[in-house]
Parts: sequence; C-alpha cells; structure tokens
Amino acid sequence: MKLKEIREALRELLYPPRCAVCDAVLGGEDRRRGICMDCRGKLRYIREPRCLKCGGPLSEETEEYCRNCKERRHFYDRGFALYEYGSVRLSVYRFKYAGRKEYAAFFGREMAYALQKDFFRYAVKQKPQVLIPVPLYAGKERIRGYNQAAALAEVIGRYCGIPVRTDLVRRIRKTRPMKELNAGERRGNIKNAFLISQDVVKSEVVMLIDDIYTTGTTIDEIARGLRAYGVKQIYYAAMSIGSGT
Repeated sequence: MKLKEIREALRELLYPPRCAVCDAVLGGEDRRRGICMDCRGKLRYIREPRCLKCGGPLSEETEEYCRNCKERRHFYDRGFALYEYGSVRLSVYRFKYAGRKEYAAFFGREMAYALQKDFFRYAVKQKPQVLIPVPLYAGKERIRGYNQAAALAEVIGRYCGIPVRTDLVRRIRKTRPMKELNAGERRGNIKNAFLISQDVVKSEVVMLIDDIYTTGTTIDEIARGLRAYGVKQIYYAAMSIGSGT
C-alpha cells in the first residue's frame, strides 16, 4: 500500500465520511455519494416558478418577481439557489460552525450540476469567467478554519471549469451576524465592509458564491463595488435561499 493510500485510510478511520444532511457515518455506495439514501428525499429543491431576479421560489405561476425583488433594487443581474433553506438548515449550521468542510464535496457537486444543466444554458448571457466566494472577515475565518463559500466555489469551479479567485474581494470590516438584524440594519451593517481589487477589471462576467441568500444585502454590496470597477455582468449562486425573499 502506498503512503498516500495509508494516509487516506487513516484519515477516513479518524474522520469517517458523513452524510451531508443527517451527519450519520456513511458506508458502501453512500460514501461516494456523500449522502445517505434516506436523506435524499429530504432535500427540497427550488423548482419553477422562480423569481427572474434572485431565483427564489414563487407561489404563483403568473408572478415574475418575488416580493423582495419587487421592492428593492439589486446590483447583480440574476441569481440561482439550489435548496429551500429549511431543508438544509442543520447542514448549513454544521458546515459553517461545526467543522464539516467535507460537506462542500456533495453540495458543490450538486450546485455545479444544476448550474450547468439549467442556469448557464438558459439564464445567463455569458458563462462566468471567474467565481468569487463571498469572503469572511479574516479573524472569523481563522477561528472557523475555512470559508464555507470558498469551499463550495472550489468544487463548483472544478466541475464547471471556471477559475476561482479569492483575492478579488476582501472583507475588511467585522460585521454583526445578519440574521440578528432587520433590513435597514443589514444595509448599514455591511456598508463598506468589502475591498475590491483593481485586478477585477480583467473579468467582465463574474459569479459570486455563497451558502445562503436571504435578502441579498451582502451580494448587493459586493456587486455594487464590482460595478464601480466596470464589471458588466454579475451573477450569484447560493446553496440555499432563505425565507426573506
């Protein structure tokens, strides 16, 4: 057995692969899938009709935009989300706060498949040239050990053949958790929290990657900065979309 295989076997012994939904230890074919068969049916995918702006679910076939997108201006062109947040809420929590970085392999693969099957074919003018994960504040990332958005972006980029750039947008100000704030407080909380690199001018079409989209305040703040540097098309893709839409 080669040294690499020994290390991999030890890693799986100490840190066995777990279901990305229920966190149970996986065995057999489930190890390759990254999810147990019992949990596959628990995932609630965003289906049509979708909002033509944020990509969130609509209650009526005749609607084109959700309430949030009707009431406020967004700085991005169009967005995509894969799951209803409620069905992956505990997964998102463990992914962000309990060290389950390995969940990115399953969720990133699912996002990449859906983006290539639908969004890149029918919803965008041009396939993104670069993926930009929404950054964490440096201190928070050190404590957490990784940025979950960057982990998702790496998997999506690998499957979709799109480079990932973590240096184009930096979070330079510590902000309060958005879930604690109302709409007005969110905008003030995130204002001027990001620094855009001038190197972004080399990309005309970008896609921001995050784990949750609620009202779009964070995505909008980054998109506003990108627009100021002349980025022409800005899309976003999120693993889940919250009830704020």
